Amino acid sequence: MKFSLPAIILIVLGSVLLLDNLGFARFDFGRLVATWWPAILIAVGLSMLFKGSK
Repeated sequence: MKFSLPAIILIVLGSVLLLDNLGFARFDFGRLVATWWPAILIAVGLSMLFKGSK
């Protein structure tokens, strides 16, 4: 079974936004992105690297 990383990201992001809209959880996306943007860049770079080597 092969998973698509963009699909998984969209599912997780949609689930988090739904939980926030329904009031089950509170998320501050501005702070989250401001804190984790270097890790996001690394993840995208690794994804591109491994996708290119196949």
